[in-house]
Amino acid sequence: MVAGFGTELASAVILLALLGTGERGTDVALQLTARLSFLLFLPAYCGSALAALFGPSFDLIKQRARDFGLAFAAAHIVHLGLVVWLCYIGAAPPLATFVLFGIAAVWTYLLALLSIDRLHRTVGRLAWRWLNLVGLNFIALAFAVDFVRVPFQADAKYLLGYLPFVILAIASPVLRIAAWGLHVYQTRRNSTSPAH
Repeated sequence: MVAGFGTELASAVILLALLGTGERGTDVALQLTARLSFLLFLPAYCGSALAALFGPSFDLIKQRARDFGLAFAAAHIVHLGLVVWLCYIGAAPPLATFVLFGIAAVWTYLLALLSIDRLHRTVGRLAWRWLNLVGLNFIALAFAVDFVRVPFQADAKYLLGYLPFVILAIASPVLRIAAWGLHVYQTRRNSTSPAH
């Protein structure tokens, strides 16, 4: 968590020092912190799917999914701080942006809070599974919306900067769906196998 927060904070401070604390510098810092946050979110989001689809080599990522999720939540505080700064300097994003990304932020910190063992046990296993499923997928959707938006006059440099994140934002839910499909297939096959 400290490493995630520290890396994102240092990156934002360096960019703001180089490009200024106005709208342009803040926009670039927001783009970078969103990408860094996404890279921490990905293992939390699809670690289990990777382990299910590709075997034990990904078990460590699956086992550390909570750690990656908490690192993402800690690092994302910097991104949210930049949004507050953008509003303060008079360049607030449209209301629709606040609705989508605000809900995603609420999910981020709700899931982080519910990952505390005592609260996790209080909500129960079934409720946690549904909250986790809905929350993680909503956060993934918010990232996908952010990365897939391409300005009308986007140049090749802009597209190259976003293309890897667009691919990851699309591929990660596909991996989760494939892992779910494999689980359903294996469960059905095992239930129809004759007992020995």
